[in-house]
This record gives sequence, structure tokens and C-alpha cells, in this order.
Amino acid sequence: MACVHGIGQQAAGEQSLSQTWVPALLDGLTRADQGDAATADDVAMGFYGDLFRPAGELLTVGDPMFTAADVDPGLEEELLLAWWREAARVDPKVAPPEADTLVRAPGSVQAALRQLSRSRFFGGLALRAMVFDLKQVRRYLQDPRLRDAARAAVRKLITAETRVVVAHSLGSVVAYEVLAAMPDHQVQALVTLGSPLGIANLIFDRLDPTPHDGLGAWPGSDTLVWTNVADRGDVVALEKDLRPRFGPRVVNAVVHNGARAHAVAAYLTDKLTGTAIADGLHAR
Repeated sequence: MACVHGIGQQAAGEQSLSQTWVPALLDGLTRADQGDAATADDVAMGFYGDLFRPAGELLTVGDPMFTAADVDPGLEEELLLAWWREAARVDPKVAPPEADTLVRAPGSVQAALRQLSRSRFFGGLALRAMVFDLKQVRRYLQDPRLRDAARAAVRKLITAETRVVVAHSLGSVVAYEVLAAMPDHQVQALVTLGSPLGIANLIFDRLDPTPHDGLGAWPGSDTLVWTNVADRGDVVALEKDLRPRFGPRVVNAVVHNGARAHAVAAYLTDKLTGTAIADGLHAR
């Protein structure tokens, strides 16, 4: 089984991430009455976060000191606006943007970040971290060399014995693209958690391979089962139902992660996630 992390993990690594992922994943299997389906030794943790770590900096005092002025026009601004809209939709504490063009007005990027900081989703996340997350998404989609390196880090985990791929957040984009480029892989289950794959224009239309006639490529054989798991309050997973983008074969599941809507551990411990993983492990 291969696991792929999401954004904001630039100062982590395979072992530290495994300390969060593996117990939570095994708990999810237990909730699904499949506790004997896997052990810690069956989990391979992919890591590409170091590609976003600024060269020559240890980040001992946190992420680079980004401010609202560092949010670039284009994809970063548009994604920020999309997050703001979704946060306002799911959280009454967040005032909505008044118009699609508001985020381009002077001072409005600061307003968007201020509103997001009030939301239960982003609450407690430093402004510089929010901006850094925006930049990670943009860099993955617009920097071909970084994109290739991230996919290579995940691709090396996918062997002839790999039956399940579990991917979170931006990692679901990486994992999807890797599997779509490996037509002969033997993966039987793709489980995406808090995925932004369905966001039109910003993410979906920038995928590799490019969607055709509004439909994304299926990332495997006809036997692959793709389960997409989303919390209704997960701002990153703007499109909770991926069927309109990737076809009716996608199995969509809605879970309740509480205040930690996007947290990978909350996703992994859910019974529905555990069931999807176990079904893939048992598939032949």
C-alpha cells in the first residue's frame, strides 16, 4: 500500500509522516472490522514535501515570512478566492466575497486571508502558512521540473505488488497523475481524501493527462475502484462529488471530521475510508 501526503509537509519526512498516517490508517481498518487486513509493514509512505523547502534554510522558525503582498496574481489569487467562497458557504463566521472580482481589488487579498483566519477550517493557521500553501499548489501545477520530481517520488512506490494507493489533498493530484501515466499498474483501489481534483479551471483543467470533453482520464484499468472521501466542511475539497469530472464509476463518501475537516488522521480513522482500503487489499 502506498500513501501520498498533501500540502504543508515541507519540513516533514517519510518517517515522521508515518507516525501520523500508519496508526490512523490501521484504526480505520479496525473501525471497518478489517483490523487484520494490513500491518504497519504493509504501508509505504511517499514524500515529496522537501521539493517545496527553500534551499539552504532549515525552517527552524517556521515557513518563510510571507504576507498578503506575496500572493501572486493568477492561480494563487483565484485559488484564494475559491477557498474564501467555500469557507463562507460552510461557516457562518466567514463573510463572503461580494463579487468574483473582489479579490483583485486593492487590499482584498488581505481581506480574504483575514476572513479565512476566522473560519473553523483555517483557524489557528498562520497567514504565512496559508500563503505558502497557495504557492505549493501553484508551483506544482506550473513548474514542470518540480511536478516531474514529485511524481517520480511517488512513482517509485508503485510496484507490481501495490494494490492500494491512499492520497490526501494535493497528494491526490500527484497520485492521480502518476497512476494515469502507468497504464499497466496493478493498483486495485485509489482512495483520495480531501481532494481538490474536481476544482474546475484551477486544478481539473490543468491535470496531466488533459481532460477530454470535460471528463478526466480514468487512472487505471476497469477493475480499479476509486473512492473519494470528503468532509462537507473541507474547504480544499471544493467539489465533494468527483463523478461529474471523472465519471460515474467514482465512489463518493461524505464523512464528518469535526473541526479538523481537512486533517488526514481524521479521514483515515473513518470506517468508510477503512472499508475502501480493505476492499482494495482483498481484491485480486
